[in-house]
Amino acid sequence: MRLSVVIPAHNEEGCIRSTVDQLATRLSQEGLEYEVVVVNDNSTDGTENILKELTKQHPAVRYVNNQPPHGFGFAVRRGLECFVGDAVAVYMADASDSPEDLINFYHKLAEGYDCVFGTRWSGGGLVFDYPWPKRFLNRMANRFIQLIMQIRYDDVTNAFKLYRREVIQGCQPILAYHYNLTVELPLKAIVRGYSYAVVPNTWHNRRTGQSKLRIKEMGSRYLFIVLYCFLEKWLSRRDYHRANNITETNCTPSDPVLTGTVNE
Repeated sequence: MRLSVVIPAHNEEGCIRSTVDQLATRLSQEGLEYEVVVVNDNSTDGTENILKELTKQHPAVRYVNNQPPHGFGFAVRRGLECFVGDAVAVYMADASDSPEDLINFYHKLAEGYDCVFGTRWSGGGLVFDYPWPKRFLNRMANRFIQLIMQIRYDDVTNAFKLYRREVIQGCQPILAYHYNLTVELPLKAIVRGYSYAVVPNTWHNRRTGQSKLRIKEMGSRYLFIVLYCFLEKWLSRRDYHRANNITETNCTPSDPVLTGTVNE
């Protein structure tokens, strides 16, 4: 199973080298067949020059340029258009995600799941230097999603997830332009009947640069995507469900149990 890793990067000259170096080195040590696709999202600093150097140092690393307008969702969508692996992970350029966690995700997916979702808040997940206002809003938002979608998964907004290629194809069309893509993909995968496991992961706050997430700008966009998936779940009559014959133990209100396992 060849692994692709999509990394959106907008003005990340302070951290993209170390992030890619650590990731590529660890995946090579593990003996995985992989590629790292960095999407240069209209950077105006030295990000692209660093990416050119990285592609020379690591044969499995390549980069593509995203065309304007820039934005997290646009960049991830660009990466999802051109990855070549059997499975793809979304991985953050600021090293908030861990190569060890990605390897754990990979091995979990190999057990037969369609998706692996990370959780930072339960089952052994950890966060480091997570701002308290952001943490409060995160937990409120995820609780709202759990209630309205009738699911147990408690970290839908977590960007760090792994999908088989057929899941990405089955979640089309992707609508989100911004960080709300992190909600659209897992909710569509759940609603459309793909199996998933939830495993803990760690999250570290960025050490260089500034976060691109603007919470004030994202509230209505998150709500739009959640309501879109809510309407598909309850009104589509399973028209978009995977092969229309998968048992949905993970999203029926009478039995809101994860397909897969939560590692304790």
